[in-house]
Amino acid sequence: MLIYVAAPLFSEAERRFNATLAERLETAGFDVFLPQRDGVERDRQPYDAMPPEERRVAMFELDVAKVTACDALVIVLDGRVPDEGACFDLGVAYAQKRLGQPHKYLVGLQTDVRAAFIGAKLNPMLAVAVDDLVADEEALLGKLRSR
Repeated sequence: MLIYVAAPLFSEAERRFNATLAERLETAGFDVFLPQRDGVERDRQPYDAMPPEERRVAMFELDVAKVTACDALVIVLDGRVPDEGACFDLGVAYAQKRLGQPHKYLVGLQTDVRAAFIGAKLNPMLAVAVDDLVADEEALLGKLRSR
């Protein structure tokens, strides 16, 4: 099973969490695409030689291709508000699921106890789009193993 990890990746803490999560998923036997490790990065060849706009297009194209190729998308929903890039990834995967690939599994991981909405932890556009919402990595692994 190929899993795309959609998550914020702009702070050291976020990148460390994502890397640890990907490692844990891989140790459990899953193939993982982690954009910060496997995607377009400005300090890696051949992307380091590209002009910024060309690199942005390459990043977009690769990420969309990997989202559409994955069997499951894990979106990390921690933070005051979920990361907009991760939300886009979820939207692409949800549309693909709705339009002909109902087997694609969409799961949200929200370890953060803060709630963005009164009476709800998530915006309904995210909460309804995921098949499951879990609060920790053990529950995530359990859901993925049961697929």
